[in-house]
Amino acid sequence: MHFTYWLGHTIFRELARGFFDFRIIGSENLHFDGPAIIAANHVSFLDPPFIGQAFHEPLHFFARKTLFDHPLIGLVMRDWQTIPVDRDKPDTSGLKTTIRLLKSGKKILMFPEGTRSSDGKLQKAEAGVGLFLAKTGAPVLPVRIFGTFESLPRGGKFPIPTQVTLVIGQKYQPDLVGASARGRDLYQTVADEVMQRIAGLTL
Repeated sequence: MHFTYWLGHTIFRELARGFFDFRIIGSENLHFDGPAIIAANHVSFLDPPFIGQAFHEPLHFFARKTLFDHPLIGLVMRDWQTIPVDRDKPDTSGLKTTIRLLKSGKKILMFPEGTRSSDGKLQKAEAGVGLFLAKTGAPVLPVRIFGTFESLPRGGKFPIPTQVTLVIGQKYQPDLVGASARGRDLYQTVADEVMQRIAGLTL
């Protein structure tokens, strides 16, 4: 674990437990070896650090490519094992990096919805997470976060202390062999199943 990642991980873990009454349901599902896509709902900028600090091993994240243009932010993003993505002009570099990381045994946090919810409710999954699963055969760990929307919703400027709970589901292997769909239809079908698993996680 890079020093900057470890430092941020440690600081945010203390903040989460000290100011947000952070709790985990299903913590026994957190610890396993090997690669996985950690698939979560997305309601706030706080989601990545809250989810990341729950794991003892480092996760890889996605972030807008433009953030890397800032000298300091870009440096931190790289140290925090962040994968740059360009939503306006998608290229294959992020795809290749993600596939390489998963095949080397790493864990990557993904938000199947693609963007933050504007009302805190679950959104429809985009096909992207299904593509990564189809290309790598990686398992999925569904998780659902509660409370970050109330702390820092889309359009909010400063977080306010709230109770935040992270519900951890059971890791599963998507059925890619038995699926009748192919190509983008397959990716969407797999992504929809991921969102169904996330929706099934409740307090």
